[in-house]
Amino acid sequence: MGSLSSEHVDVPAYLARLGLEHEPPSLDALFRLHKAHVERVPYEDLEVQLGRVTSLDPAVSFGRIAAGRGGYCYHLNGALSALLLALGYQVTRHPGGVQGHGETAGIHLNHLALTVTGLPETPEVGWMVDVGLGDGIHEPLPLREGEYKQGPLVFRMRPSEITPGGWRFDHDPQGSFVGMDFAPETAVMQDFAEKHVELSTSETSGFVRTVVLQRRAAESLDTLRALTLSRLPGGKTVLESPAEWWTAIEDVFGIPRRVFTDEERDRLWRQAVSQHERHLAGAEGSAVSPSA
Repeated sequence: MGSLSSEHVDVPAYLARLGLEHEPPSLDALFRLHKAHVERVPYEDLEVQLGRVTSLDPAVSFGRIAAGRGGYCYHLNGALSALLLALGYQVTRHPGGVQGHGETAGIHLNHLALTVTGLPETPEVGWMVDVGLGDGIHEPLPLREGEYKQGPLVFRMRPSEITPGGWRFDHDPQGSFVGMDFAPETAVMQDFAEKHVELSTSETSGFVRTVVLQRRAAESLDTLRALTLSRLPGGKTVLESPAEWWTAIEDVFGIPRRVFTDEERDRLWRQAVSQHERHLAGAEGSAVSPSA
């Protein structure tokens, strides 16, 4: 796990972002942390959209999130692992691989997975904790084979078929990806460095191609892709002005527009418009929509 401790991270500031008080490790406390995190800290790629390759250091991600931002799996799960460690949990980082639609399952290192063990109520049970899947879980899942319903989505946990001793998370068919496998081995953040640069800079990366923000709640999921705001269950709305777009980013996803300069806000809006127009052109020609 490395040498992160509460000396390196501002735990009170992070807990304040989550709206929680400090409490000792327990199953109930872990559930409260997880639910608050996915409800209050969005999955988002706005830094990538601005052409920035962000730090993988969990302490840096920790500070960014505490100050009001989000990120994707390396940032979100990296920061959560630092928080859990500082609070006294037994948490392990694992190499993982998200399987997108039409892709092959594998430990592609495009995902940082986390497990928590040694909880006082369930010392024999490990738990998958993951706040970095966007439209993934709302609560931790036990490392036990079975189906788990959370709000409008149903997930499945089972032993992985591609990495002995690992686990497979099968997403709901309504989800943005097929599933995720993670290996039993412990990972360090440097393991993800090369993939992080690729995801942040490659023209083939969904994070580069499309503005995306997602936020889970107990009974719903909010997603913004380019200009399209959708809720599951529910419908979709195209945001047709910068005012509408930034209001949604603030009110739905909790990111204040003031953290960006006027130039950055204009750039992000114009990129979202261009991506929306490209999507419409592609849909007219092939009926295939891009995924981020």
